[in-house]
Amino acid sequence: MTVLGIDIGGSGIKGAPVDVTTGTLTEERYRVETPQPSNVDRVVAAVAEVAKRFGESDRIGITYPGVVLDGVTKTAANVHKSWRDAPAADLLAAAVGCPVTVLNDADAAGVAEMRFGAGRDRRGVVIMLTFGTGIGSAVFVDGRLVPNTELGHLELHGHEAERRASDRAREVHDLSWSDWARRVEAYLRHLEDLFWPDLMIIGGGVSKRSEKFLPHIDIRTRVVPAELQNNAGIVGAALTAAGEVHQ
Repeated sequence: MTVLGIDIGGSGIKGAPVDVTTGTLTEERYRVETPQPSNVDRVVAAVAEVAKRFGESDRIGITYPGVVLDGVTKTAANVHKSWRDAPAADLLAAAVGCPVTVLNDADAAGVAEMRFGAGRDRRGVVIMLTFGTGIGSAVFVDGRLVPNTELGHLELHGHEAERRASDRAREVHDLSWSDWARRVEAYLRHLEDLFWPDLMIIGGGVSKRSEKFLPHIDIRTRVVPAELQNNAGIVGAALTAAGEVHQ
């Protein structure tokens, strides 16, 4: 069975076929820019372009940067408002010509890290955080996902957390890695006080540069970079589409 994972992000849409038994990409991933404005029609067309690059697939898992319930996208914090209450699974399946599964992007990344990465075999409470255009979150209790947590929208110092501590905030405010790390540390401490996690995993594009900021973060919880780095969403989407994960 050929299973494709596609990750819709605020700045890029990337995908690749995945070996769901090992969590590895079987071909080099293909990326296109996220259309601006990122409305439903334009993003669906971009996803179809990525899917077409790899020929026919049996199933495709697709991530979305927001809440997804039964294939319907419910929020649109970092994409066009046309995604609110859009029948995403139906629209995307029609565009790519095969069955699709749509899930929250951080949930997908967390699923991959819990199966093949930094969270494998971990019990207790594990929080996966993806830092990019916004902040995505995935919470696991004894390996079971609590879907659609959206912890990037918690209030921090009077502002939505992702407005202060996302990777986009680092770029917009021209912060040094150490200055940005202080903001991230404040956010992680807030999560600690709410959830008392056993492990936090930092994913998204910044995970491949963890040596620039993690040494500046000092909290009681162990914090580690995502082992699958920015491919975690692709892998987790494919695992879910293949039925390897029970939501």
